[in-house]
Amino acid sequence: MSWANRFSISGKTALVTGASSGIGAEITRVFTEAGAKVIASGQSQKRLATLAAESGCEIIAADIATPRGCRDLVAGALAVSPRIDILVNSAGVALVGPVLDFTVENWDRTMAINLRAPFLLARGLAPQMIEARAGKIINISSQTGVIALRDHAAYASSKGGLNALTKSLMVELAPHSIQVNAICPTVVMTEMGREIWSPPEKSGPMIAATPLGRFGEPVEIADMALFLASPASDLVNGALMMIEGGYSSV
Repeated sequence: MSWANRFSISGKTALVTGASSGIGAEITRVFTEAGAKVIASGQSQKRLATLAAESGCEIIAADIATPRGCRDLVAGALAVSPRIDILVNSAGVALVGPVLDFTVENWDRTMAINLRAPFLLARGLAPQMIEARAGKIINISSQTGVIALRDHAAYASSKGGLNALTKSLMVELAPHSIQVNAICPTVVMTEMGREIWSPPEKSGPMIAATPLGRFGEPVEIADMALFLASPASDLVNGALMMIEGGYSSV
């Protein structure tokens, strides 16, 4: 197999959550450019329609904060394509603040979207991957699932749980030739990233502690997702791919 074929996802079908904006939207663009049929899911019908016009993807509006929303998304995706080769769990919320001021409602919403939804979507799509004896599940996690960060207790807990879920799914699904991996980025300059990290007094110390001296761009995460979705990564399983400019190494 040539290098081009090893890195190709042409002819594959992917479901990408959180595609209304940010990393999920960029993954959708990169995957469609790489030849995949992409079913892009998110909450904003308007943004999804714009993405579909740009990239040619299929779209499904869904609220995966609820178990029913996850079930409906799985059913809708399988109605579009009876075989989903790649699942990218990119949807996420970053509700941050000091532990003493953090509400139970924000904690529960963080866990529902960042952790429960990836579990339910993977569980819903795994049977047809098992039948096909092939599949890729890619969880968009965070470096905060590995290292501590002030005011991120709920977010970090959800991403640490997602990292553990990644490894547990890997153990159960690897015998069926399915790879499950997570991407753990630094701050990525999406709409959400800019909202939280634009103030220099907040971003400055973080950038100073990062050997590369900068935050990430959405396309850099999408490129890693493309690698993990392709045959080139078939031996990569249960990995936490740190894309954070060296922050966790020092």
